[in-house]
Amino acid sequence: MTSPIASEAVGLRHRAEVEAGNLPPLLVQAEQLAGSVLLGEHGRRRAGIGDDFWQYRPAQPGDSHNMIDHRRSAMGDQQFIREREWQIAQTIHVWVDQGGSMQFASKPDLPRKIDRARKLALAASILMVRGGERVGLTGTTLPPRSGNMQILRMAEALSVEDDTDYTPPEHHAMIPHARGLFISDFLGPFDELQLALSKAADRGLRGVLLQVLDPSEEQFPFTGRTVFESVGGGLRHETLKASALRDRYLERLAERRDALDQLCRATGWRMGLHHTGDSAQTALLWLYHALERTAS
Repeated sequence: MTSPIASEAVGLRHRAEVEAGNLPPLLVQAEQLAGSVLLGEHGRRRAGIGDDFWQYRPAQPGDSHNMIDHRRSAMGDQQFIREREWQIAQTIHVWVDQGGSMQFASKPDLPRKIDRARKLALAASILMVRGGERVGLTGTTLPPRSGNMQILRMAEALSVEDDTDYTPPEHHAMIPHARGLFISDFLGPFDELQLALSKAADRGLRGVLLQVLDPSEEQFPFTGRTVFESVGGGLRHETLKASALRDRYLERLAERRDALDQLCRATGWRMGLHHTGDSAQTALLWLYHALERTAS
């Protein structure tokens, strides 16, 4: 005869398994990655400092009604949010490149660049939320918030496959003096990225660029007859001697990296590089500390 306690335990386990099965796979992977990183105390919530008024800003979709300053909003037709100084400092805008080139993986045992980028972005967001930060995506679709529900929203948004070839980070609605985390291979149009970082810097926003590349994109191991084709199939180039392209390719890759470094120096951002064949845990630890340094 089964005891009531044992039956209850079995029921709880079953419900937990059902709920876990309903979670986005990306969230499960990111939680595991975030849990593998041992961090020191991360207490960015400090008593008193959050009481200092910073500014009013127009309300955005997703903002809580409790955040609306009704006295300021009553002066016109638009609703406004009253933000405090430390609340600004705790905000992080996240962008993950969903472009076609991010779908690439040179070997079956390597993750696609987009999969590694999504996992790192969400795992970093989990660590920041646990420390009292507010995270959200660039633009207005998912404004920065705190709490576990926001992590679930981000997991769902980042899990959506996008067919567009390249979508640059949105620089609209970035909160002044917040921070940013942009993850991409940064092989797409440079002007749009430059515009986004320049606009962010104008608002006092600093952050981290993490370039994610497949190992073959650094080594260019191709020789002989090779067909190069874009992930979307829109571009195709065939050569009988791929090794002849290697020097020029690596030169252009170095030029792009130099341009990224110069852009980061000009805007006060930090630059990092991660290969999909390397440890995601090491990359996450670097990301975490790099974001911490941008807050100082």
